[in-house]
Amino acid sequence: VWIFGYGSLVWRPGFEFTSRKVGFIRGYSRRFWQGDTFHRGSEKMPGRVVTLLEDCGACTWGVAYEVRGDQIAASLEYLNMREAVLGGYDTKLVKFHPQEKDAEEPILALVYIATPQNPSYLGPASEEDIAAQIIVSSGCAGHNIEYLLRLADFMRYFCPQAEDKHLFSIEEALISILPCLYYTEESLEET
Repeated sequence: VWIFGYGSLVWRPGFEFTSRKVGFIRGYSRRFWQGDTFHRGSEKMPGRVVTLLEDCGACTWGVAYEVRGDQIAASLEYLNMREAVLGGYDTKLVKFHPQEKDAEEPILALVYIATPQNPSYLGPASEEDIAAQIIVSSGCAGHNIEYLLRLADFMRYFCPQAEDKHLFSIEEALISILPCLYYTEESLEET
């Protein structure tokens, strides 16, 4: 069984696997439209994490993990708790295209996708509003800023040929907001 990750699974799968491949799926865009009140946020200040939006002309880059034997039941049990129960995601089968030049046919992979019917679904917002929400959110897995920056780093280092305008626009908005949080007028006058 192959499992495709496009959010925190790219750097922290949390389950044992046999192999992993970087690549993409077609027909979906990654969006920070899913609320998170556990891993990267709280009930009072939900974080923002990614889900997939059907988009026929797009592709989303991530990592596919191959699980075999005893790994299958253990990984699916873990992911059903992490993604379905706590995250509110549904599962689908998608065609995963490995990045490798000599890759054979696409691989069928399981993917978790949040839908608008999900109670934690937040939907669209401006990049600035999403960045502002990410800055103030933290959960049991860490700060929401870490989630955004790790995902942007993954795209930069493992998929440099790919473009993810939504992700990088939010990162840019976050970086432009951060100095405002650390400097007061007095500290600016001292420099």
